[in-house]
Amino acid sequence: MQFGIFSIGDVGRDPNTGRAPSEHERIKAMVALAEKAEEIGLDVFATGEHHNPPFVPSSPTTLLGHIAARTQRIILSTATTLITTNDPVKIAEDYAMLQHLADGRVDLMMGRGNTAPVYPWFGKDIRQGIPLAVENYALLHRLWREESVDWEGRFRTPLQSFTATPRPLDGVPPFVWHGSIRSPEIAEQAAYYGDGFFANHIFWPKEHFVRLVNLYRERYAHHGHGAPEQAVVGLGGQFFLRKNSQDAVREFRPYFDNAPLYGGARLEDFMEQTPLSVGSPQEVIDKTLGFRETFGDYQRQLFIVDAHSIPLKTALEQLDLFGEEVLPVLRKEFAAGRPADAPAGPTHAERVARRDRERAAQ
Repeated sequence: MQFGIFSIGDVGRDPNTGRAPSEHERIKAMVALAEKAEEIGLDVFATGEHHNPPFVPSSPTTLLGHIAARTQRIILSTATTLITTNDPVKIAEDYAMLQHLADGRVDLMMGRGNTAPVYPWFGKDIRQGIPLAVENYALLHRLWREESVDWEGRFRTPLQSFTATPRPLDGVPPFVWHGSIRSPEIAEQAAYYGDGFFANHIFWPKEHFVRLVNLYRERYAHHGHGAPEQAVVGLGGQFFLRKNSQDAVREFRPYFDNAPLYGGARLEDFMEQTPLSVGSPQEVIDKTLGFRETFGDYQRQLFIVDAHSIPLKTALEQLDLFGEEVLPVLRKEFAAGRPADAPAGPTHAERVARRDRERAAQ
């Protein structure tokens, strides 16, 4: 089981002080969060991809490449790679390069994003979002696995005997998650390729995401990749920690009340209906362990800790407390009773070893 954090890189005004960080400060803050994540023993740091204010991470490979040079162990991932508006050839080359620089510590999470205007900005039609995601990933999948690719599709110019460079490290491409909050077509896509499915169930009730995860598991087995329980599932979450729940709720409430994404909801209702956990370490532990009861054994849990104008100092305090009092318990409890055939969280070394075992068995 892998635990980590992700950041969407939003720039907002702290409701307590009225101050908003500069873009420079926010970018540096994301680097500091990644370094802290490795320091406290987390497994993954992930960044979103956005091309509009108030977000700063428009170039995930640049950010993650810098973080790779400053870390040793942590897996570096995207929380969204825009498979619809990025050229799959450029994705193939950029992330293979990052994979080499990070010695294999690279994942991608494919998604369509949540900003409709991004489509025309990059010359695409939002009405073709699902077909773009399907076709572009089909090409990317081949570019990483075939030395010479001939290609003709609907959305880009044809390719003839094209080789993407550099080739993936050790001949094994980065692991891919397909992220979705609403689209069964994306769950099917993940299942078809035997990739991971990430349900970022932050803003909606769990029942909605259970249907998507169960569909993915069923289709994963249908396509011959293993039993439904062997499908690779990731979940999103959000916490705000203090030693006691009263302090956590009191401190988090201004951030919640001033965040447009919450739509004017009542904090207590939102906590009850979604994975948002605001409280003591034990309350965060209990809520996170409940995810397994709902979704079954899964492979990766990512939390967001710095959204909605929460300042860096506060986010770092959250991570220190999480590392001291929450993470060790979650590791122990998730390991207890985990079926022997449940897959581990994906790593480059494990995937290379599995490829070599399969070759030796042929």
